[in-house]
Amino acid sequence: MGGQKECFVIKTTQVPAEDKSAARQLAETFSAETLDSLIKDAVKSGTPIDGADGLLNELTKAVLERALNSELTHHLGYESGDPAGRGSGNSRNGTTSKTVTTVNGPVQIDAPRDRNGSFEPAIVPKKARRLNNINSVVLSLYSRGMTTRDIEAHLAEVYGAAVSRELISNVTDVVVDEIKAWQSRPLDEVYPILYIDGLRLRIKDNGVVTTKVAYLAIGVDLEGRKHALGVWIQDSEGAKFWQKVVIDLRNRGVRDILIACCDGLTGLPDAIRSCYPDTVVQTCVVHVIRNAMRFVSYKDRKKVATSMRAIYGAATVESPNSRSRTSTPHSAPSIPARLMCGATPGLSSCRSWTSRWSCARSSTPPTRSSRSTSSCARSPKIAVTFPTRTPR
Repeated sequence: MGGQKECFVIKTTQVPAEDKSAARQLAETFSAETLDSLIKDAVKSGTPIDGADGLLNELTKAVLERALNSELTHHLGYESGDPAGRGSGNSRNGTTSKTVTTVNGPVQIDAPRDRNGSFEPAIVPKKARRLNNINSVVLSLYSRGMTTRDIEAHLAEVYGAAVSRELISNVTDVVVDEIKAWQSRPLDEVYPILYIDGLRLRIKDNGVVTTKVAYLAIGVDLEGRKHALGVWIQDSEGAKFWQKVVIDLRNRGVRDILIACCDGLTGLPDAIRSCYPDTVVQTCVVHVIRNAMRFVSYKDRKKVATSMRAIYGAATVESPNSRSRTSTPHSAPSIPARLMCGATPGLSSCRSWTSRWSCARSSTPPTRSSRSTSSCARSPKIAVTFPTRTPR
């Protein structure tokens, strides 16, 4: 399967355009003179700009309370003190003090109530102790390999937010449910090309860091778009589990695969053909060449590689055989007999692929799909292991 590869899944969120517009309008509401006055008063009184008792927290408190009061007004149908509310059957009933965790730190707010108890605020829901953006921060840190203990310390240090490990586990449990739903989603009936490969990951399982194998399946639909069909984590790689992967794809609606591109794992072609007998199993050319070069001396590798390129780039099986016979006397490298004996499986790539389907000669797309996230794993600022197989 090649060298060890690291893979992390990093989820990013985009702010809708209307939210950006609302935030911009709110920022423009404060004139430069107003902001200067606020900052001057904060400096004069010794109030910090950020932090739990900072100016930003006070502004956050004011915005949240104003938003909650606006929600209650919309729910009741009349403004505070409006005579229209008399005899309506419901009215304001004071406030409840609560502390909510935000990205700026903990903020103590006075949440309004109604007399009938039918008011369900959306900005800060009942019994909620944190805003949704804190959940995004927790999931982002978790996806970068931080443990629940590390996340707890990070939130306390950066945001001044006291978030327990149990709460963090509850947030990350949501990801597990989403993953299960994604792994069992229906698939298209036909995929012209299926790439399957394995990635080795460093995962902390029950407090012990071990190496696991992620079975990756990437399909190309009829419009040429690639889709990640599934990811399965196991202790090691073998043809038996690959057969289970193929059966799972079949059960999820895949009825036909034209070309399945994989490496030379023993028993893997039979595992694919057990569910898709008419599928062309294409051995990965990259793996074939890499393995073949082990039998060639260093001085002859360049010539042999040039000859092999003509072979796997040919349109038919007959063409590479004739080319190899005619090119051998001129190129003169002494090709070991073991290399020639192992050349037959490599000729499975010598089919009538057009340039449109030449991408089906290699099983490396699953590896390339994780290149950007693998580069994150090599950064010294990011942990190189998943915290655990299941969130705790």
